[in-house]
Amino acid sequence: MTSEAPSDFAQSCVPSITSSVRHVALLTTDGVRLEAAYEPGAGPAKELAVVIAHGFTGALERPALRRAASAFTQVASVVTFSFRGHGGSGGRSTVGDREVLDLAAAVRWARALGYRRVATVGFSMGGSVVLRHAALYEPEREGRTDARTDMAVAVSAPARWFYRGTAPMRRLHWVVTRPAGRLVSRYGLRTRIHSEDWNPVPLSPVAAAPMIAPTPLLIVHGDLDPYFPLDHPRMLAAAADPASTDLWIEPGFGHAENAASTELLGRIAGWITEHA
Repeated sequence: MTSEAPSDFAQSCVPSITSSVRHVALLTTDGVRLEAAYEPGAGPAKELAVVIAHGFTGALERPALRRAASAFTQVASVVTFSFRGHGGSGGRSTVGDREVLDLAAAVRWARALGYRRVATVGFSMGGSVVLRHAALYEPEREGRTDARTDMAVAVSAPARWFYRGTAPMRRLHWVVTRPAGRLVSRYGLRTRIHSEDWNPVPLSPVAAAPMIAPTPLLIVHGDLDPYFPLDHPRMLAAAADPASTDLWIEPGFGHAENAASTELLGRIAGWITEHA
């Protein structure tokens, strides 16, 4: 499995509209159908959109993601989606590899809606995808202008692959690599995981970090994160360009969107508007 692809084109089917939220299906360049939603928010019309990338086992309609979306609609319009293998999206999860194509499809849709500036915010696995997407979809790299991001925020993201240094990550590796674990994931966590190993191993988040500049980058991590200790965000920040990168180590914060407080989400939204 590999996420490297020459281009990305988002295609939406006929939308359904519930209240102010517009639901569509997006098609990735490798043919995976994704559920996605658009919610208009505050701020100048068509000026800024935030695309949110959830963590592993998350989905578009999960309460934590909806809470994050609600926080960001205070300053911008918001696009949410379910990664492949999650929620109502098709395909199977590759745990951060081909998910870059999913995020690119969502960003391109935001631009197709007319937004001049697009920020990507990712949590945990979604954070690693945001980092790699920001590195791979720069305008000067193969002309991927319509799928690029203007600002990237990685929350609770890993710095390197195959990390097993904490008990939650050892459990996660069992879920991903063992047939019994994938069965548990499918029926217990409602997440369908691809059975093939990565081939080749995709660009790691820490290797992607120096490629992101001059795009503004915010790295957010909690000092109580049970999955990834503080050497992960520090590695990412050390690898990134200090002129365009901010690192927030948050006291008392745990992991990803489930632990993110409304106050923290509001500060992230403030950072986005400041850099927009």
